[in-house]
Amino acid sequence: MNENFGILKRWFGTNALAMQGAAAPVLVVAILALMVLPLPPMILDVFFTLNISIALMVMMVAAYMIRPLDFAAFPAVLLLTTLMRLSLNVASTRVVLLEGHTGPGAAGAVIEAFGHFLIGGNFAVGLIVFSILVVINFVVVTKGAERIAEVSARFALDAMPGKQMAVDADLNAGTIDEKEAKRRRAEVAEEADFFGSMDGASKFVRGDAVAGILILLINIAGGFTIGVLQHGLSAGAAADTYVLLAVGDALVAQIPGLLISVAAAMVVSRVGKDHDLGRQIVQQMFVSPRVLGITAAIMGVLGIIPGMPHLVFIGIAIVLGYAAWVLANRPEPSTDVDTTAPAASDGEATWDDLQPVDQLGLELGYRLIALVDKNRQGDLLTRIKAVRRKFAQEVGFLPPPVHVRDNLELKPSGYRITLRGVIVGEAEAFPGMHLAINPGGITTPLIGTPTIDPAFGLPAHWIDDRQKEAAQMAGFTVVDSETVMATHLSHLMQVQASKLLSRIETQQLVEHVSKQAPKLIEEVVPKMVSIAIFQKVLQLLLDESVHIRDIRTIVESLAEHAGSTTDPAELAKRIRIALSPAIVQQIYGSSRELSVIAIDPGLERLLMQALGSASGPALDPGVAEMLTRTAAEVALKQEEIGVPACLLVPDQIRSAIARLVRRVAPRLQVLAHSEIPETHTIRIGPILRGSPS
Repeated sequence: MNENFGILKRWFGTNALAMQGAAAPVLVVAILALMVLPLPPMILDVFFTLNISIALMVMMVAAYMIRPLDFAAFPAVLLLTTLMRLSLNVASTRVVLLEGHTGPGAAGAVIEAFGHFLIGGNFAVGLIVFSILVVINFVVVTKGAERIAEVSARFALDAMPGKQMAVDADLNAGTIDEKEAKRRRAEVAEEADFFGSMDGASKFVRGDAVAGILILLINIAGGFTIGVLQHGLSAGAAADTYVLLAVGDALVAQIPGLLISVAAAMVVSRVGKDHDLGRQIVQQMFVSPRVLGITAAIMGVLGIIPGMPHLVFIGIAIVLGYAAWVLANRPEPSTDVDTTAPAASDGEATWDDLQPVDQLGLELGYRLIALVDKNRQGDLLTRIKAVRRKFAQEVGFLPPPVHVRDNLELKPSGYRITLRGVIVGEAEAFPGMHLAINPGGITTPLIGTPTIDPAFGLPAHWIDDRQKEAAQMAGFTVVDSETVMATHLSHLMQVQASKLLSRIETQQLVEHVSKQAPKLIEEVVPKMVSIAIFQKVLQLLLDESVHIRDIRTIVESLAEHAGSTTDPAELAKRIRIALSPAIVQQIYGSSRELSVIAIDPGLERLLMQALGSASGPALDPGVAEMLTRTAAEVALKQEEIGVPACLLVPDQIRSAIARLVRRVAPRLQVLAHSEIPETHTIRIGPILRGSPS
């Protein structure tokens, strides 16, 4: 016996998953069998008992779940249990009508028990009890649950874009990883699907209540007719037998239906995700001694009124009063609560109120929120990810995440880019429209709103879809609103690259390189050069738009020169020479002939004397103003004809000249003679003169 039991136990353990998967199909087949096959009363008793048990289990699961998604299978369970009750009604109706004339036990012990013990064998009482249960189920529970499910479904669908945008914002801000973001998106979608399914499944419960009424009426009419006409029973005997069985059958089905309806109402009315329903009710209703005390006092007053049941009312008042006294005199859990609770209630400031400043932020007006909503085909977040990836590949380090959030203070179509809380760029973008940018020299008029390209300051027009093809044929560069914002962000990230390289990014860069060349990094950083100096050197390079992708060459150059100097400016100067082929390629591409801007020899000698002296730079303000203005004009002309704007100067004054012209001509590159590779040739273009020529 034990051996057979062990074999059976092992078989069930091995095939547990297969049996779980077959549970739903087997139940459907059983339901069909109940509807089609004639079943003996014993089998009906088993299924009626099983039906009541399942209804109780469903209600218990609904009571103990923490959140609605913990019982995500409830809509399907609701369908199957409803079909099971209806199929049992069909099966029991067949038995009642065929065998009802034999006596009250014709349809099984369960129906007999409900007909005799619950309603005392009085079918009139049974009809009244059944009617009350139907009213409770149909009018109160089912109607309320249906309305809650409908509203919850609508709210869940309306909130879905905002929740997904919040997930994407957290992902871009770096607070969660891709795996957690995927899990949260799936949870949001599942929640919306669940409430949508519940909205439809609640109709099953409503239909079940209606079907119960109709089945009862059909059973009463059919049973009475069969009893009188076929079996020759008197009207009274037919009523006692068939009506009693019909009412018992209806009650057997209605009570589980009521339990399922209550479970559905509990599922859709759940609020909060911390505790189950029982703990929520206890913690929220029986937590205040004042509430219990006042209730006890009122019940005590009612108990002393003449004619009232004194014992019951006063007894309840004593119990509630004792509970209020216990709650009022219970010890505090800890002294920490006493000290922190008043601070929160008094509105005192805490360190939690100090929110960190976003390293890199993108604020959107309310009309631009759709651009980050994937459900509305908004792909701005995808563009931002691509911008960060491209920046890392080109510049040489991973920038901080972009924190995207809405800002109702902005214009509806406005956006703002911030760096450490400081505004570095702002403009407008119009979803559904395109920006036609004039690259220069195009005179074709466009129907649209004139504006300026936010990234590069070129003249442009906002146009609709109908103008797009014509603008492209005329030579305009046409881009959508997401591309405008992404390009603007990318440009500002390139310009502000040195500020994006904080100590955190520098440390991450060192750790990344140490995986590729551990010995090299271990030798130089931080033994020869500290992290602070290393960061400053990289920032000086980035200030002049020098990419730091070739980090190994940079570290090797530091190792070569760090022994003779620790001045970041001097180290950056020597690193530029080591990186000169990459710098030239970054400016001119694959061209071997470099067209450069030169300085008039007389002006060059003056600049050497003023900027190259050991006592420090001392350039006349008038000369400085003239030089910067001329340099900006020449650089603009070079860009207009499609030639890189690059100024060639002596090594001694390169850094000073670069700092001088950076403000007025940020795209003008300044190279020293030593930074020109031997493999390239120089062609002198425009010349900066000391006086107008």
